[in-house]
Amino acid sequence: MANEICFRTLDHQKPWSLEAYQSVGGYEVWRRILKEKTKPETIIDELKLSALRGRGGAGFPTGLKWSFIPRNAPGQKYIVCNSDEGEPGTFKDREILLVNPHQVIEGMCIAGYVMGATVGYQYIRGEFYEPFDRSETALIEARNLGLLGKNILNSGVDFEMHNVIGAGAYICGEETALMDSLEGKKGFPRFKPPFPANFGVYGRPTTINNTETLASVPVILQKGGKWFLELGKPNNGGCKVFSVSGHVNKPGNYELPLGIPFSELLERAGGLRKGHHLKAVIPGGSSAPVLPAEMMNNLSMDYDSIAKAGSMLGSGAVIVMDETTCMVKILARIAHFYFEESCGQCTPCREGTGWMSRIIHRILQGQGQKGDLEILDSVASGIMGRTICALGDAAALPVQSFLKHFRSEFESKIKGN
Repeated sequence: MANEICFRTLDHQKPWSLEAYQSVGGYEVWRRILKEKTKPETIIDELKLSALRGRGGAGFPTGLKWSFIPRNAPGQKYIVCNSDEGEPGTFKDREILLVNPHQVIEGMCIAGYVMGATVGYQYIRGEFYEPFDRSETALIEARNLGLLGKNILNSGVDFEMHNVIGAGAYICGEETALMDSLEGKKGFPRFKPPFPANFGVYGRPTTINNTETLASVPVILQKGGKWFLELGKPNNGGCKVFSVSGHVNKPGNYELPLGIPFSELLERAGGLRKGHHLKAVIPGGSSAPVLPAEMMNNLSMDYDSIAKAGSMLGSGAVIVMDETTCMVKILARIAHFYFEESCGQCTPCREGTGWMSRIIHRILQGQGQKGDLEILDSVASGIMGRTICALGDAAALPVQSFLKHFRSEFESKIKGN
């Protein structure tokens, strides 16, 4: 595909190699920045023009986020790449690290330069053994080329980078819990404010971006913010990697322009299994509210359109379900995941996720009682907005949306049908 950004080395025999990356212009932007001493403000303006939004889930404008850190403040600053990728249904960052780890490194170098940070950490999910090895090899290659370390290419610029492997806790995908884990502590989310831009890793100014976000930066600066913007649509610039799974013929990662109709994305993924029809879609990972087929069929895949429909594009994990799907069973699985992954720090989340999971499993087993759905609604509402981090909301939103769109299935289970 002509507009590939994160996967632009895929046509090479060893797409993860330094040779493959340099053949598509890899590290040219980093070299140019070092040579010309490009003003950080110029880079930030280009990212703002591109309308690049965070690819990890929240969709926050990247250029704006990069402008928050007190760049000229004395002392150490840090750049962190969030490669934890624990959202169920999401498998894009893992593949980016497998096939193009050098582009993530270049993106982090540029981010460090812009924000005056001389150290970067990539926090990689504990189960990602092969991506970690690929990233480690890429770091060695970049250092050997003189693109990392002290006084890089005699530019007077310092930037060192380290890969850190986590232990597989979903909560460590939350940026402040990630920072605690990086510091060797238990991964507990922190109160905000203070925000990481002012008080982050080791108490120093820190900027955290997702893998796909940082991997997009070198290409944007190579081809221009306007080029990237026009790939997508206003306020939703560029391509996005969609992780499509579920009842489709060709599950996998698809790098396509933001704003593409859902019907076209479904077609790219081989369509539904023969003889079946669409029932529902979770458009942005398991924490995103589910949408029924009649809504999804008319939607385009971008942050604003999905939000307007009452869900989230999130990480871009598109979970497709056909008419054979039991929605009670799906919600029971999702609810159990968030119950298991709650760090337990906040009472509404610690107690509420367990309460919801037990009620839904009871309904699934044919032991539902009158009033259970009202209790579920009440517990979900009691969690929303009452926790330090967003895991509580991530657990409550699916419950509310499943009951909103598929309540009759839950009522039928309770009645014993």
